[in-house]
Amino acid sequence: MTKESDCISVFAPATVANVACGFDVLGFALEHPGDEITVKKTNTKKIIITKIEGAEDLPLDADKNVVGVAIKALLQELGSDQGLEISIKKGVKPGSGIGSSAASSAGAVVAVNKLLKAGFDNTALVRFAMEGERLASGTAHADNVAPGIFGGFTLVRSYSPLDVVKLNTPKDLYCTVIHPQIEVKTSDARSVLRISLPLKKAVVQWGNVGGLVAGLFLEDYDLIGRSLEDVIVEPIRSVLIPGFDKVKFNSIQAGALGCSISGSGPSIFALSKGKATAEKVKKAMSEVYENFGIEYIVYVSKVNPNGVKEI
Repeated sequence: MTKESDCISVFAPATVANVACGFDVLGFALEHPGDEITVKKTNTKKIIITKIEGAEDLPLDADKNVVGVAIKALLQELGSDQGLEISIKKGVKPGSGIGSSAASSAGAVVAVNKLLKAGFDNTALVRFAMEGERLASGTAHADNVAPGIFGGFTLVRSYSPLDVVKLNTPKDLYCTVIHPQIEVKTSDARSVLRISLPLKKAVVQWGNVGGLVAGLFLEDYDLIGRSLEDVIVEPIRSVLIPGFDKVKFNSIQAGALGCSISGSGPSIFALSKGKATAEKVKKAMSEVYENFGIEYIVYVSKVNPNGVKEI
């Protein structure tokens, strides 16, 4: 019989990364959907993934699964050979663009940190979870795992050394996310990006990142809206998402502050002031894919201030 102290379950939220102008540095956590991860201590000295509900194509081999890789990074730094058994219930669909691999990676390291009383701080946990992202996409980016672990909005000020800043979240800020049922792999979405860009565009993007961060702290919704502009990544990646331009236009017409690609897509997010507007945006987004005949899932959520939590 497993003792309560030998087992832990956590909820790990979906996340929106980039947030228009902040490629690889900005992100925020959603209240739903999310993954549920259960970790138990064992005497095997092995990391064993017993089952994955909701995404049966994902590998159970711990060396090929983001959960196993992230946990092993933590155990290696801890100097521990503790055996662990993990079960995963996926609520964030792989390839959705709302941080599927990040939810699992973030949830796993937070769970193990608590279970083993390892004492790692949130920045260290982000670093371990990034190894899961490296496996999933080829790049150890933190813009999903950071808000998943810290909660709310986060800014990755630096990757070397890793420096994550938790930002303010205005209380009336809501997010609407639509996930058309097509897949855009993160690795493919990264492969279309340009290595260099004109200084003029970079200046516009820097201004928008600064404006968005300032808007969040000032709780200036108009400034947030003006800053939700991506002149670098969105114009290239949006061609991979059918109906993107129409969804964006409809969302703004319905009252959204701004609208852009969530992560690498195909999900599209919009931020709004107030739930009523966010629900109008949901209807406006849905109509696009109804007309296209493409199946979709749509969520309306407040920004999750807590990130991964024990359940």
